[in-house]
Amino acid sequence: MPSIFSKIVSGEIPAYKVAEDDRFLAFLDVVPVAKGHTLVIPKKEIDYIFDLSADDLADIHKFAQRVAVQLKRAIPCVKVGVAVVGLEVPHAHIHLIPMQTMADFSFAKERLKFGAEEMQSIAESIRIA
Repeated sequence: MPSIFSKIVSGEIPAYKVAEDDRFLAFLDVVPVAKGHTLVIPKKEIDYIFDLSADDLADIHKFAQRVAVQLKRAIPCVKVGVAVVGLEVPHAHIHLIPMQTMADFSFAKERLKFGAEEMQSIAESIRIA
């Protein structure tokens, strides 16, 4: 059964996309821990990130780096934190989270909620042409 992320890749479910190429996609997390929280995924449905080929694993990190650089320009922060957890959705993904402090990186805190217009504005500020 396709994951929710595979449905985003196929266009069945809309997303606030910030970057895309033929193999990878980056979009805003709809239940972010911080403003600008972005997910980077391979378009190919693979559950466990370390099941990616060595080349794909390297390339997804290079793609995530480009997104993180633009994310830091768009959302004022000290650093962009990186996490690979992988239990929430059975599709490999990297979390990019703008951080002022370590508290901004907590998955245990209450998630933020932004309206559709604000999510679109955030995505546009991060978007890589």
